[in-house]
Amino acid sequence: MSKSHRGTGIRTEPNHGRGKCARCGKENIKTLYEVEFDGNKGKVCKFCNAALKNVARKNARAAKAAAPAENA
Repeated sequence: MSKSHRGTGIRTEPNHGRGKCARCGKENIKTLYEVEFDGNKGKVCKFCNAALKNVARKNARAAKAAAPAENA
């Protein structure tokens, strides 16, 4: 069967969701994720979105590891 609905969510976006990533600066890349980073809010590409999530995950893990050490 064909996948006729693939990409329908970005067809309504200007330029079909393509633009300049607010974090890495790549042009003509799909910027689908609106996130807040460095105090700014902007649309980023999927690579920067994943990188930001990985940084947040590492920071959360480090904070969780540091919390029991303070209680002991």
